[in-house]
Amino acid sequence: MSDQRSGRPAALAALDALAGEWAVQVHLPDAPAGRTVFEWALGGQYLLQRSPSPQAGLPESLAIVAPGATAGSYVQHYFDSRGVVRIYQMELSDREWTLRRTTADFSPLGFAQRFRGEFAAASSVIAGRWERSGDDGAWTVDFAMTYTRVSQGGLAAGHGAGSGLAA
Repeated sequence: MSDQRSGRPAALAALDALAGEWAVQVHLPDAPAGRTVFEWALGGQYLLQRSPSPQAGLPESLAIVAPGATAGSYVQHYFDSRGVVRIYQMELSDREWTLRRTTADFSPLGFAQRFRGEFAAASSVIAGRWERSGDDGAWTVDFAMTYTRVSQGGLAAGHGAGSGLAA
């Protein structure tokens, strides 16, 4: 089903929960705080995630989210400044955001990955963790991270414009 005026799939409306700017803290020793911006592009058909590097030597990334093949699913196309290219299966509910990569795509699959994030009651904090799984199939926490909303984003009057990255 789609919005009659824009032709935008209704499933994309759920992604508005991510739109805006977020402060990001990776919970590793000496990890600097970062930020990420989720913004609508191309008439609101895709959600872009831009994450500039918080420190020299750490990668910056760009991800593009689109509806998946089944209802309630999405696909995240991930790219970073190291040249890493990956495809994650994504789901988003009112309380949980998951990303999963369990098969090789543009890069070999040395280990499976998943992100599991839980929205706080006010939806202004996402407490998450990246996990990895090797040949034994057991998932272990790679690192925890927290997203804290800085500003709300949204679809600007049918233009698909987002906030962009502020200087």
